[in-house]
Amino acid sequence: MNNQIFCSLCDFKLEEFQTTRKRKYYLCSNCQSIQMDPSFFLSLEAEKKRYELHNNDVEDINYQTFVKPITDYILNNHNSKEQGLDFGAGTGPVITKLLKDQNYQIELYDPFFWNDPNLLYKQYDYIIACEVIEHFHNPKKDFALLKSLLKENGVLILMTNLYQEEIVFSDWHYKNDETHVFFYSKETFEFIKKRYNFNKLYIKDKLVVFQK
Repeated sequence: MNNQIFCSLCDFKLEEFQTTRKRKYYLCSNCQSIQMDPSFFLSLEAEKKRYELHNNDVEDINYQTFVKPITDYILNNHNSKEQGLDFGAGTGPVITKLLKDQNYQIELYDPFFWNDPNLLYKQYDYIIACEVIEHFHNPKKDFALLKSLLKENGVLILMTNLYQEEIVFSDWHYKNDETHVFFYSKETFEFIKKRYNFNKLYIKDKLVVFQK
């Protein structure tokens, strides 16, 4: 093992975990994350092409149902006067569409498809990152950014598949997407809460909410 490979979230030395589908993965025994060896990361061009293959039609009822945990959370906990950010909105920003249908104020940001750097100099009452954080090449930097974009008492609303010990990683469908490079457990989110000084953490299935 390369002794110079360290966790991209907590800087702890990584342990070799598994090689599957010709890609190598490491385990962090400190924050309990699993991460792909960076040598297997796609180029930015290849990564963008992969996202462009996603068939994310904002009018698709199945897609709307998929994001319902997030839209329900926002509609139940935030009002239309508050300002939101859909971070990593991708090619089909269905959450923004559904919220704007309810007269909510929400901005779109995505480094590939909605790249307006000015949005990263504002603060928001809530930030959404739906199926985004598993793509982070540098989660340490990205979570610091997301925390800085929240107003006092603002919330960060995430959706991702959590890794659990009973999952057979080699059979886990979630790791098959080659743009999925960082996987979180419940313990990883507890580490993030402590490291970034969030006041609250709520986890229900794939929905993860941090409050500043």
